[in-house]
Order: sequence, then structure tokens, then C-alpha cells
Amino acid sequence: MLSPVNCKFTDSHEWFRVDADGVVIGITQFAANELTDVTFVQMKPQGTEIASGASVGEVESVKTTSDVYSVLAGAIVEVNAAVVKDPSLVNSDPFGLGWLVKLRSADTSRLGGLMDAASYDAKHPVG
Repeated sequence: MLSPVNCKFTDSHEWFRVDADGVVIGITQFAANELTDVTFVQMKPQGTEIASGASVGEVESVKTTSDVYSVLAGAIVEVNAAVVKDPSLVNSDPFGLGWLVKLRSADTSRLGGLMDAASYDAKHPVG
């Protein structure tokens, strides 16, 4: 599965996609596969101010618990209630229904320094 071309990617396996409501953040298919079965998702609540490099929440699997980080500073404007209720969406559709939070950021320029889909997929191929 190739990563979506409308996203930017970090080495720590978060993806970022700008949309009309802000910046959507999730974890990649590679990360979801490495975690195996995601059993719990807990994001910081709507309205929480996030510093660049800070955690927006955590994803827990049968293997481990992993923080999810934002390269952008801003405020969480929405938490994906569907994925909190059904964490398996992170495994089955990480770039679609399995998104985690939306962040409103005054400055999205840091996204320009992240990997594009082709670079991320070359570094982290999904079988």
C-alpha cells in the first residue's frame, strides 16, 4: 500500500494532511503494522494547546504504547471519536477513518521540511 501523496511524513511515522478545518494527524500504515492490533487510543482533549514536538496522545497495542507527536504548534480542534470507540480503525484504515486529531496551527511551514509520500515509502516500505 502506497502512502497518500497529499500527506507529509515524519521518521517517527506520523502523517499530516492539511484540510479546510486544519491539519489532520494520524499514524502511517507502516506504524500500524508494526504495532499490530491497536487496542486503545487516547488523544488529548479538544482545545488543548500543543507545542511543536509535543505529544497529541497515545496509541496502545498488544505490543506497546506509543506517543503520537505533532511537528506543529497549535490547538486540537477535533478528536476522532470513531477511532477512540473503535481503535481497530487505525489498523484497517490509518489514512482514512483511522485519523487521530485535527490541529489548528497558525504556521504550517514546518510541514515543508517533512518527507513526501515517495520518500517515506522508499524508507519504510509496507509489504
